[in-house]
Amino acid sequence: MLGRTVARQGHFSARRVRGFGAALIAVAALVAAANAGPVPSADPVPAPQAVQSR
Repeated sequence: MLGRTVARQGHFSARRVRGFGAALIAVAALVAAANAGPVPSADPVPAPQAVQSR
């Protein structure tokens, strides 16, 4: 078959390298997301309300 390239044993094709790189980036993103703590609230905590007596 003309035009078909065959990867030699022991060598990585560009397609495999790109796939492996994408997999590494995906795993790194998942690990970073799993280790992220809760996002602090932007709103300050409201002061306690004073109890009114009659």
